[in-house]
Formats: sequence, C-alpha cells, structure tokens
Amino acid sequence: MPNHCFLGFFIMSFLISAKGIQPTHGSLKPQKVQFQSRNFHNILRWQPGSSLTTNGSVYFVQYKMYGQREWKNKTDCWGTTALFCDLTNETLELYEPYYGRVMTAWAGSYSAWSRTPRFTPWWETKLDPPVVTTVQVNASLLVLLRAPELPYRNQNGKNTSMENYYDLVYRVFITDNSLQKEQKAYEGTQKTVQIESLTPRSGYCIVAEIYQPMLDKKSPRSEQRCVQIP
Repeated sequence: MPNHCFLGFFIMSFLISAKGIQPTHGSLKPQKVQFQSRNFHNILRWQPGSSLTTNGSVYFVQYKMYGQREWKNKTDCWGTTALFCDLTNETLELYEPYYGRVMTAWAGSYSAWSRTPRFTPWWETKLDPPVVTTVQVNASLLVLLRAPELPYRNQNGKNTSMENYYDLVYRVFITDNSLQKEQKAYEGTQKTVQIESLTPRSGYCIVAEIYQPMLDKKSPRSEQRCVQIP
C-alpha cells in the first residue's frame, strides 16, 4: 500500500475512534465539491481548501444515494492525493439522486466534510457529439451517425448507447466551402442521412450534433468531415 494511503487509513482510524473530536482548520475544507458527468461517466471533483498552497494533503471520499442514512467509503479514494474520484460504478442507478462528500487531512489536522449538491445522472450528464462517418456516392454524401456509448456494458456484455435512455434528435450541417455558407441538411431521428445534388468539383464539410428535446439540451458539435466532389 502506498505511504500516503497508509497514512490516510491511520489518520481516519484515529479520528473515528476518537469520539467527540471536532474538526479543525476550516480553511482545509475542500472547495467546489461537485459531480462532473459526461455520457454517465460520473467523476467527483474538488479543489483544495483555501489554506493549502503546498502538497502533502490527502483526501477521503464517501457517497450515498439520496434517502440512505449511512455514507459509504470509496476505497480507491480513501487517502488519495488526487483532486478527483471516479464514482461511475457507485452511481449506476441513473434516475436516482446521489451525494458525494470529501474531507481533507494535512499536517496532523483535518477538515469537516464538504458535500456536493444533489446529483442525478440522467438529468445532469452531458452528451458527447455523435460519431460521424461520411461515404461519398457519386454526387451525394451518405452520413452515418452513432450516439455516444456508456462507460460500462449491459448484462449481455455489449456496449450500451445513449439512445437506450433518451429520445435523441440528430442535426446535420453542411458547408459549401466555395461559398463559405453553412446550412442545416437534416434534423430528425434517423442515423443514416443522404445528402444529394451536390455540385461537382466542389468541397463540402459536414458536422453534426445531438439534441435532447425533453431536457432542451444539445451536445457540442462533432469534428468536421470534409470531402471533395469529383
């Protein structure tokens, strides 16, 4: 076990056994403790307390589902020196709200717990852009779209798409490079889009995004896919 982890376990064991002991040094308390979630990959992040300008602090992470009385230790982040903790596997009930909290220990002192706001993965995760593939067919383009996948597999061992949890609308935009003019080529739920009647000997670039109507949110745009029509 790394030295910092051993120190962390030793400190916390002492604190737990010392009934009635009060946290010290409020300036050690972790700041801006919050979940950051993308494609249901749920990461707890925080910043050091205001008095910590040097290394040497360790952090302890706990989590629980809303309504539960007992906090659970995140073993991999118990005595960590990092400023983040991956709680993806601890927040798998995507429609349920969760909390996380973090404590600091430094130079023989420790902080109070600093807790996140309530976090519900389904409401708050952000989507990556769709994966875009273009296939040129004479004077037309076939645009193939794929939704982001979750960071874990289903019971059958297969990757799970965001389409299993949201109604997704795809928006495809095309730019005629000679005119430097962008227009929306498609908006809908189909993942195969054909764009026809393109001008020969012209260059075009395609980008796409995902829109979630129920939450009124959209993803960033995908990387450009550019082609030259012969």
